[in-house]
Amino acid sequence: MPKMKSNSGAKKRFKLTGSGKIKREKAYASHILTKKSRKRKRDLHQSTLVSPQDAPRVHRMLQA
Repeated sequence: MPKMKSNSGAKKRFKLTGSGKIKREKAYASHILTKKSRKRKRDLHQSTLVSPQDAPRVHRMLQA
């Protein structure tokens, strides 16, 4: 049987933390920034964790 392929897009978008949780970057920080407040833009540049409901799906995408 051939090897399973991991999802190349997911490999670029997600990283695993030391405890096994999945880290992601926030969206909506790249353009149309004039109408967003300074605080909102600052918060968008911090990474966050994938929600527990989505974590199993992302784990499957990352497994090769």
